[in-house]
Amino acid sequence: MAQVKVYGRRDVWAGRQRELSDLLQSCLVSAWGMPEDKRFHRFLLLDADDFVCPQRSERYLIIEVLCFTGRSDDAKRALIRAIYDKSGFDPEDVEINIIETPKVNWGIRGVPADELTLSYKVEV
Repeated sequence: MAQVKVYGRRDVWAGRQRELSDLLQSCLVSAWGMPEDKRFHRFLLLDADDFVCPQRSERYLIIEVLCFTGRSDDAKRALIRAIYDKSGFDPEDVEINIIETPKVNWGIRGVPADELTLSYKVEV
């Protein structure tokens, strides 16, 4: 499981959510082997006054990937590199944070996630 939260300015990114979602999903599929149809992305687009980052341009994005623990450091590096490489964005305008929690901390389809049978590998 991976859920993605994207923070950015509404005046810059509104209407481009699908473009960003497609980019991020392609990176998750290539770097982590996530199934193409496992897409859980949220966009938190803020007014300029609510997204204070004076050292960055108006295109600045924060990307948070919430996921089960189990991916190797190399897999996490591969995801980060894929996002930077495939996006074409100025690296100064993108920050990525991978937040891992144990499966038992997730409730999915009525059970703790450590009781689920997944259709994909987490240990990559």
